[in-house]
Formats: sequence, C-alpha cells, structure tokens
Amino acid sequence: GMPSFEMVGFLSAEVREAKERVRAALKNCELALPVKRITINISPAFIKKSGSGFDLPIAVSILTAQHLIPDDLGDQLFVVGEMGLDGSVRGINGILPMVMEAKKEKKKICIIPSDNLPETYHISDISIVGVSHLKEVLLYLIEGILPQNETQDEISSDSPVLVEEYQNDFSEIHGQDMLKRACEVAVSGMHNLLMIGPPGAGKTMIAKAIPSILPPMKEMEQLELSKIYSVCGLLTEQNGIIQNRPFRNPHHTISAVGLAGGGQIVHPGEISLAHHGILFLDELPEFQTSTLEILRQPMEEKQVHIVRASGEYIFPADFVFIAAMNPCKCGYFPDQSKCRCSRNQILNYLSKISQPLLDRIDICVEAPTLSFADISNQKKEESSATIRQRVISAHQLQSKRYEDKNYKYNSQVPPHELMQFCKLSAKDDKWMENIYEKMAFSARTYHKLLRVARTIADLDGSMEIKTLHLQEAICYRSVDKKYWESCI
Repeated sequence: GMPSFEMVGFLSAEVREAKERVRAALKNCELALPVKRITINISPAFIKKSGSGFDLPIAVSILTAQHLIPDDLGDQLFVVGEMGLDGSVRGINGILPMVMEAKKEKKKICIIPSDNLPETYHISDISIVGVSHLKEVLLYLIEGILPQNETQDEISSDSPVLVEEYQNDFSEIHGQDMLKRACEVAVSGMHNLLMIGPPGAGKTMIAKAIPSILPPMKEMEQLELSKIYSVCGLLTEQNGIIQNRPFRNPHHTISAVGLAGGGQIVHPGEISLAHHGILFLDELPEFQTSTLEILRQPMEEKQVHIVRASGEYIFPADFVFIAAMNPCKCGYFPDQSKCRCSRNQILNYLSKISQPLLDRIDICVEAPTLSFADISNQKKEESSATIRQRVISAHQLQSKRYEDKNYKYNSQVPPHELMQFCKLSAKDDKWMENIYEKMAFSARTYHKLLRVARTIADLDGSMEIKTLHLQEAICYRSVDKKYWESCI
C-alpha cells in the first residue's frame, strides 16, 4: 500500500499527536521514517489511552522494526517518556507506580526520562536508566553506553533525609487542655475528630499542630503515598519519596471532583492525597452539602471507588478526618448575649452537617472561648515531641494486637470483632446499656465509643477498658448532641 503512519487502539488526542512528535524527532536525529506502511497498535483496544508517555516507546518500536535497535531484549525492556520535536525526552506524571509495576512484571531494564529519576531512588533489583534525549537511548540500546547521568546508587546515597520542620507545636498553645487531649486520642487510634467552638478559640491552630504529633510512616506507607503523588505530578521531594504524613487543607469552595477525584482524565482527589495522613476541613458547614456527603463512604471503606464510562478506578483513602466549625453563622451560639442568629438560621447552618456524617465522626469536642488568664498564662505547655512519644507507644500496642489482621488501628476494628478487643466487664456492660438508652445512641455510635475507649486505655497503658476510659469516650460524644439537639 501507499506509505503511511497510522496509530490504532482507542487513543486520546494527545496520544494521536505522538506520531507527529515522533516523526519530527526522528528526522532531527537524522533517522528518517521508512517509506512503508507503518501501523502502531497500542493494546488492549478496549482501554482508552491518554497521556504523552507513549512517544518514546513508539520511536523505539519503529527503530526496532527497522533493525536499527537489536530486538533481543524483548520482554525485558520497559520504556516510557514524552519527546520534543528535537528528540529531547521530557518527564511525565506517574513514573513511580509504572516502574513498580514493571518490576512486578519482572522487567530487567527501565528507560525513563532523567527528570523522573528521583522518583525511583527507593526501587531496587531493577536497572533504571534515565535519558534526556533519543540519541542517549540509541547509544545505550545499541552500544551499551550509559547516559552521562549520576547512577541511581550515587543519587540515592547522596539524597538527604528530609525532616519536616513543623510550623505549629502544642507547646505554643495555651489553654484548651481538653481539645489537645482529644487530638492526642484521635491520632493515637486514627479516629475522626470534629471541633466546635466560637471564632478565635484556636481550633485551626490546634489542627495545624496535629502533624507534629503524628507517628512516622513505615516504608510501605511512604511508597503507597508517593505513588499517589506521582500520578498527580506532586512528587517534588528531593529524595523521591514522601516521608512525612500529609496534611491536606482544601478550601471550602472545592468541588466534589476535587475532593473525591475523577474528572475527564480520572485522577485522585484530596481524599486520596491525604492517605495515611490528615484531611482537615476548616469551616465545615461552608462546604457544599453534596460535597461533604461524598466523604461518607471513604470514611468507612478507606478507599474511593469511581465508575466512569472509560472504566472503574479505585484510589486508597485511609485518612484521619479532622474538621472545625462554628456552632452558628455568627459563631457564638448558644451564648445568647453574643449570638445574633435566629433559630431558623442556626437550624439551617447546623443542618448542613447530616446525621450520617456525624455518626462517622468518632470524637466531637468543644473549643470554648479562651479567658485572659489562659492567653497570658506563662506556664510551660507540653511539647509535641512528648505527646508524640505517647502516640507512638499506643500505635506499637495496636500493631502488636492486630499483627495477624488486615487492619492496624483501633478505629478500624470491624463490629464483629469488637467484643474480642473491646470486651467490657459485666458491671461496665450494664452501665453502657443504660447510657445507650438514655442518650439514644445509634449502633454505629456505640461501636465508635468502644473503639475510642480502647484507644484511651492504650494511652493509659491498660490492657482492659475501665469505667474511666468509657466516661472519657462518652464526653467526646455528648458535645454534638448539645448543639444539634438543643437547636432542634
């Protein structure tokens, strides 16, 4: 047939444009396309292909078909990268999960853009070659000459260990002892937390100090989180991996897609970017109600399941939900001397937070207005480092307790195993029965009470849940009833 260059396989516009980039790049590298009928098939045909990472593998495939590159590497080779018209190779998003999958598929060599090399520092047992030009690919595949880059081992050994300097420390926060205690309990068992109080009570400041008491991530957690950031193009750490737990604080104008993920080209949202860390929503009722309701499933299932015409996508979402809100529009309810809101205004404001969403929050705590004595107090407060040690000890207890389970924290214990790990004495069981009836708890709320009490017992170093632990856990569930029921 007539000479042509066709590409098939359910391709998006940017993938179809690859043939023009490849054609120009080969010409500028003094490698003309053969005067033949060329067909590039990118399989499987039922999955839509998007992104610019197909340029380099298409060019390598054409040169291999021309026998300019030896084809004995076969299935051992993985190639990805975008090309400029001059043959330069540019970085793309999502290199880390790609290379990890290539390793899983037992590839021997990965040729990737040199700009993306930092993302692969922590991947071993596979040869990773960073290239910045098509000519470097040819030299390596034909003559075995490595590009003039630092090797992966050299870069890894020189990479600094990043230690985050926290802007807020609990030692800088005076007063609000109950609120700080609630934050410690929430982080120790990875429980969701809601703070309610007037403006200026320190809710946001305390929330921003929470990262300073989070325990360090394990290597597997770091890799899981880094894969998400790599896909989103946010992996900017110098040593190629996220080492500190994320603290995501989206503005209340965020859309449902921005929060949960999705879009025309499906990508993770803020929920997934907070994986293994904190998702903080300040001024909670100011978010759109429909957006907030999206949180309900991820908070329970620890993942986001998105279904589109192009396919199904599952993103991890194992995060701690922290929220702060005022009790009304002006912020001073139920203080009648300051509150200027009508009953209907208060009802409309609080009703933006649905009861099903409240039921998924383990701890609700009040942040009262600070007195002058609290603000001017010069007493040395407990530092984040001290609190963090207690949190780490609580995590170690849970890690040992659930070592043969598919969950790690008290907040994740399924209902059918609560009686095994949160067993109460006959006396406490009877006492809890009375509380359950008196406060009209739901079954989900009761289960969360037991999980929080288990965490409080862990912080206390107790193997058994005692009445004192249950009483503290109940205090963390009575505040939401104070506001919502008093308004209704």
